[in-house]
Amino acid sequence: MARILITSGPTRQYLDPIRYLTNGSSGRMGRALCEAAAHFGHDPVVITGPVQIDYPAAVEIVSVTSTEELLAACSERFPTCDGVIGAAAPCDYRPIRIETQKIAKTGDPLHLDLIETPDVMATLGAQKRPDQWLVGFALETEDQRFRALTKLVKKSCDLMVLNGPQAMDALDNQIEILNAAGELVAAAQGSKVDVALRILEIVDEQLVGSRK
Repeated sequence: MARILITSGPTRQYLDPIRYLTNGSSGRMGRALCEAAAHFGHDPVVITGPVQIDYPAAVEIVSVTSTEELLAACSERFPTCDGVIGAAAPCDYRPIRIETQKIAKTGDPLHLDLIETPDVMATLGAQKRPDQWLVGFALETEDQRFRALTKLVKKSCDLMVLNGPQAMDALDNQIEILNAAGELVAAAQGSKVDVALRILEIVDEQLVGSRK
């Protein structure tokens, strides 16, 4: 049995007390991965951004809002886990300044100065021990395989799951799984439940089993 950290859902980066930057991640893939991990006899820990879904009641669930909070929660729990599956879709940018009051409409264009948020999986990849592993997710709209391989190397992942924008807030998904050598090791399509089971099957064979 492995203790697996699973990140899920979107994050929010507030512009003012009301408005925020985010994306359309629903958390369904994270929930399906959690259920699949339990199916294979593992102990999942879920760190989730704001979602409208329910995770299995018996699973440890940590709720966060921002990408910075996601990183802090992952950094705290990763040392006690065997591996991490990064299915969350963290917001990649945040405003340099968060206004303390709601930004009023003036009729003029609003200019936002944004900076990148921390890269959660790259940070965990730099911290992982030799007996730990990382499975990343890459959602790309162009040059998908190339961008996924670039992320695999940058984040020190052992496997990278490649999917497209059709996965956002959907019931189904279509994925490819690439190993650390950049080779295609599996592909799957169907419901997110079925896809998650296939991902965990590969994780069990290539990562959990190889470290027993």
